[in-house]
Amino acid sequence: MYEAPEGEDGARVLVDRLWPRGVAKDAARLDEWCKDVAPSKELRTWYGHRAERYEEFAERYRAELAVPPAAEALDGLRERVAAGPVTLLTATKEIELSHVTVLAEVLGE
Repeated sequence: MYEAPEGEDGARVLVDRLWPRGVAKDAARLDEWCKDVAPSKELRTWYGHRAERYEEFAERYRAELAVPPAAEALDGLRERVAAGPVTLLTATKEIELSHVTVLAEVLGE
């Protein structure tokens, strides 16, 4: 979210529940803010980006993505991906331990 947009980004979709600090909404150049595919507050709080909890976090997050309203939001995101390139945006610094990694895997299935 903090990197400048690039021409090959395609649709730019923020997949965090909270708006990133320090980013002006008009400067973000988003096509969509898809809050409902982000992990619940309870799951985020439990996980706390602890590496030792990542596997269980990923499992719980996949379960959240399977039920409304996340399931409907995920379907909409799948349609966007089918239509062309999509860049998933997040404020998370450690992408490899984030929900975005899990979400990208789910979208690729």
